[in-house]
Amino acid sequence: MMDESNPYLPYIVNIEDAWYETPVGDRAVKTFKVNFQDEKVWDTWSHKPGNCAMVGRLGIGESMFCISSSPTEEGYLRFSIMQAGKVTSALHDLEAGDTMTVRGPLGNSFPMEEWEGKNIVSIGGGIGQAPLRPVINYVRANKDKYGTLSVLYGARTSDLHCFKSEFQEYQEEGTECHLAIDIEEEGWKNFVGFVPDLLLDVAPSAENTIAVTCGPPILIKFVTQGLEKLGFTADQIYTTLEERMKCGIGKCGRCNVGSLYVCKDGPVFSYATLKEIPEAFA
Repeated sequence: MMDESNPYLPYIVNIEDAWYETPVGDRAVKTFKVNFQDEKVWDTWSHKPGNCAMVGRLGIGESMFCISSSPTEEGYLRFSIMQAGKVTSALHDLEAGDTMTVRGPLGNSFPMEEWEGKNIVSIGGGIGQAPLRPVINYVRANKDKYGTLSVLYGARTSDLHCFKSEFQEYQEEGTECHLAIDIEEEGWKNFVGFVPDLLLDVAPSAENTIAVTCGPPILIKFVTQGLEKLGFTADQIYTTLEERMKCGIGKCGRCNVGSLYVCKDGPVFSYATLKEIPEAFA
């Protein structure tokens, strides 16, 4: 766990591997597989699906990202980072063998224990699949504790899909998997349309089911509306607002959504909590 006596003190991690999920260029997504330079950190480190961390490069700065690996993936952490500014561009310049800094884990998590015995539907868009990936892999690693697992995911074009090879793994093991693109492409045999439309087309049952979603705020807004049309109640729907987290420890006061502070109260929320806060999806 993070040193509570000095929450600003980062861990140094070695980059074991790094690869691009999407084509190199503006807003590309790059995944880093890292391990603590001091292996003793694993004795006290404990994260859950939904937790975040500050990831940085010494001398440049740091930014908040979800931990995109499940705690069931032992011996390493993964971060999937979209290039969008100074810090993320500096991180994208790093390769295997380099080091970066990590502070965390931060924020709350998806209540995986509460969901045991229930079906899980994951609905993601673009880089919003990163915080959902740990949920999916946690359920896959604990199949006996959950009902069915369904994965719905879309992006503007097929080359902007993150974690492409993993969707093939889901399908091969029998997990229900539905992919979508916004714009029709030659050779594309799956759904064409936006993720909320994909949801209504698949129409998962709300009975004994938890739905978890992440993506751009507008996607979350229309996915939650679609889930309600399908009979899901607000307390069956969960999302994460990790992109709104700033300092991560409740000091800067810049992550408030209504009366909530994302870093202290979240980033994971049920729709029952967010439904009356319009700015949550702005």
